Amino acid sequence: MPTMISRGRGRRTINEINMVPFIDVMLVLLIIFMVTAPLITPSMIDLPSVGEAAKQPDAVIQIIIQKDESLELKQLPAGKESARTAINSVADQVKKMQAGQANVAVVISADKSVKYETVVNVMDKLKRAGIERVGLSVQLAK
Repeated sequence: MPTMISRGRGRRTINEINMVPFIDVMLVLLIIFMVTAPLITPSMIDLPSVGEAAKQPDAVIQIIIQKDESLELKQLPAGKESARTAINSVADQVKKMQAGQANVAVVISADKSVKYETVVNVMDKLKRAGIERVGLSVQLAK
């Protein structure tokens, strides 16, 4: 209910908001935040660490997945064998290329337009065959 003030001959209402309680509350909150802010410790994230590779691979087998989802296997360093294969026999081909070598990594290079499912299927076949060192090849953004 608006407050009535009598002035002179008639009574008028005051249409102003009393700002004093609002300012008092804001100053109390400001003081509380200023006192508690230095006491709050910044949150630290404990990130997991990854061990460094003990040894660089002796050779790399590169699996190239073309736009038409055909697979080509290349053994690096350059000049080694190259073969075409199907997804179902990719693990056998890689095992055959790894024969006699202990420290061989497998890198999958897929065309940008290839379905993600195809890349995952190739990785799954390799992992199920017991091939541990499997990675993906990417191109740095320009």
